[in-house]
Amino acid sequence: MGTCLTKFMQASIDDDSNHNMEFASGNVQLITTKESWDQKLEQAKRDSKIVIANFSATWCGPCKMIAPYYSELSEKYLSIMFLLVDVDELTDFSTTWDIKATPTFFFLKDGIEVDKLVGANKPELLKKIVAITDVVPHNQ
Repeated sequence: MGTCLTKFMQASIDDDSNHNMEFASGNVQLITTKESWDQKLEQAKRDSKIVIANFSATWCGPCKMIAPYYSELSEKYLSIMFLLVDVDELTDFSTTWDIKATPTFFFLKDGIEVDKLVGANKPELLKKIVAITDVVPHNQ
């Protein structure tokens, strides 16, 4: 299982702002402000969707490795809202979630954490998604 230390322990390597798009493909929605986070959580609540929030960093090798898989899952599990938070872009916000390593995935229902996964572990991520979708009704 791969993880990277967050920026709080390692300086950012280069200007990564343009690289976020490769992380946020498929149905993955990039969160760039606390306000957009709040709006997405409110939308998910209205639509009775579980949210998976990937706290990631563009310089993190394991984050880069799992990004295409996360995107693929976002296209397969349409009853889930997939979000991406760049810990370097939203440092203060990420700190409130106590991110110690990237990637960290939070599973949220009505804005409340119901599960968490630290690291780029594809089988475990899929296992958690399957488990959570078995419980949550699909809105199609």
